[in-house]
Amino acid sequence: MDSKIYWSIALCAGTQKVRFPTENMAAIQKDKKGTQKSRIFLVEDHPVFRDGLSKLLNSEDDLKVCGEAGDAKQGLKFIIKHKPDLVLVDIGLPGKSGLELIKEVRALKIDTKLLAVSMFDEAVYAQRVLRAGGDGYVMKQEDPEVIVLAIRDVLAGRIYVSEDVFAAGPIKQPSPQEASPLSQLTDSELEVLECLGLGKSVPEISTQTSLSKSEVKAQINSIRRKLKLTNDNALIRYAVCWVEDSCK
Repeated sequence: MDSKIYWSIALCAGTQKVRFPTENMAAIQKDKKGTQKSRIFLVEDHPVFRDGLSKLLNSEDDLKVCGEAGDAKQGLKFIIKHKPDLVLVDIGLPGKSGLELIKEVRALKIDTKLLAVSMFDEAVYAQRVLRAGGDGYVMKQEDPEVIVLAIRDVLAGRIYVSEDVFAAGPIKQPSPQEASPLSQLTDSELEVLECLGLGKSVPEISTQTSLSKSEVKAQINSIRRKLKLTNDNALIRYAVCWVEDSCK
């Protein structure tokens, strides 16, 4: 496999962390599962990607897709009722983001694993996902085998992130001195920035995020101030470049 090296993090007593190559952990997990299949629920708004994931996971001996949803609202209803073993949740969902869904599930204290999947750079989103209560982060661009490895490792009780995120150290809020411009944005502002980069208008962003138009405009102004951009055109250029870079 020529993808990036990924690591599982076993959270042990105290502050000690032990990491293992995911290939070994995935083999151990599969052996433990045997014929018992873990129930995986998909929250993904792109039907083609969702269908591909479903076929991929159902072809595995130890995994089965127990349901699908195209948005966070439908997803939360299913999770509350059926309590799947693991939820694979996209970050960019219509109406409410995957980050918000993760926060809601954790607030309800539902015993299910939450693995985020996104096309956006993990350097920006992975720590936000873990702080929200997620159990891991994997990018859509990864090989199918990597996504399966991530699922098995999270099911085994480990946090799944890339080597780069692991090397960055404990999950924490950066100090004002070390914070990058994007790290200063709230989760909601980051979602608005993503929408701008995808070419969406204020009314479209309002529909996507469930914010009012005036709230969207206020967030755009806040984003521009935090990123120290002089006008809306500069913000649009920044957003488009960020989205393009994240999807490479």
